[in-house]
Amino acid sequence: MTKPSVSLGLLGAAAFMVIADVRVIDPLLHIIAKEFGVGVGSAAVIVSAYTIPYGLFQLVYGPLGDRIGKIKVITAALAAFAVGTALCAFVSNIVLLTLLRFLTGMFAAGIIPITLAYIGDNFPYAERQTAIGRYLSALVLGQVLGGSLGGIFGEYLSWRDIFLVFGVVSLIIAGVLWRGTRHLKEKHSQTRLGWNTFKPYYQLLTKPVAQTVIIGVFVEGFCLFGAFAYVGAFLRDRYDLPYVAIGFMLSGFGIGGLIYSRCVQWLVRRLGEIGLMGVGGILMSICFLGIAFLPNWGFFIPLSVLMGLGFYMMHSTLQTQATELAPEARGTAVSLFAFNLFIGQGIGAAVFGRIVDNFGYVPCFIIAGVAIALLALWLVQRKKSHI
Repeated sequence: MTKPSVSLGLLGAAAFMVIADVRVIDPLLHIIAKEFGVGVGSAAVIVSAYTIPYGLFQLVYGPLGDRIGKIKVITAALAAFAVGTALCAFVSNIVLLTLLRFLTGMFAAGIIPITLAYIGDNFPYAERQTAIGRYLSALVLGQVLGGSLGGIFGEYLSWRDIFLVFGVVSLIIAGVLWRGTRHLKEKHSQTRLGWNTFKPYYQLLTKPVAQTVIIGVFVEGFCLFGAFAYVGAFLRDRYDLPYVAIGFMLSGFGIGGLIYSRCVQWLVRRLGEIGLMGVGGILMSICFLGIAFLPNWGFFIPLSVLMGLGFYMMHSTLQTQATELAPEARGTAVSLFAFNLFIGQGIGAAVFGRIVDNFGYVPCFIIAGVAIALLALWLVQRKKSHI
């Protein structure tokens, strides 16, 4: 096991930028739709344009990092991500913005999963969980602050400025990474990239347990993030709230994640895997139904926090199961898991966008809430059958 050559803080900063870039869209979707003269559901194409390539390229960057070096891949991907993000500030129409979001999603896919693999390579098992926990704290922070920053820029500056700021900061981080590691020599895999690189993904999908986890995370991404993308626009349209307030309210989802991280050991002891999936799913379902029928916007704040808590209860359980699908090829299993999460999110945002444009927000949230409840019931039954 080699000594880590790159600080977790620097890698965490890169992860923060990627996650914040995803979440910053939530409070800005209404503003972007209005500026380009399209419906909110149509404007959400920029969500799908980011998340679908992010999911697709999960399957590519893992083998590429093994082949040419993980830090090289992370640095190059972050630099390209930075340029694409900064260019979003200068687009003149929704088509160009969609194209750039596609490209930035494609490059962003090469940062977080490869970093987790790098940590696995460079930290002994006894220290690895602590290292990953420190790294993941940057992701949660990006989730918390991304929506808040989007609301602040949308209210007081411009939605374009936030992309320029994100792009410049990401480029600086990429420059520091390159300067500190340009002479770094990493161990490279001698395996050639080709069909055999992707064959393990197909083999994994033939396992019934893997099918349950993969279908579960796909539906989770489809329903939760697909519908949650419209919550910010819903709060603006129904309650005419300031964008800065909407941004802070959406950050409650990340706070729910922080609560989970503090209580995870107690929750696992009390509920077990079956309880975590069941209770997590019910919490998300109740929150979506509650948002659909909010009598007052103030109720959204606790619902947002509970939504985040419920998501992490279910998602972390599925993620833990994914790491045990193929102990001899954990990277393959985790890449396939992330692929399905983000593909589900991208397709879900597009489907729920049509529902929002044609039928309104309420049917969108009701469908998502009912579907997640059914998902939780199915996952619990499947888990019991495998015990």
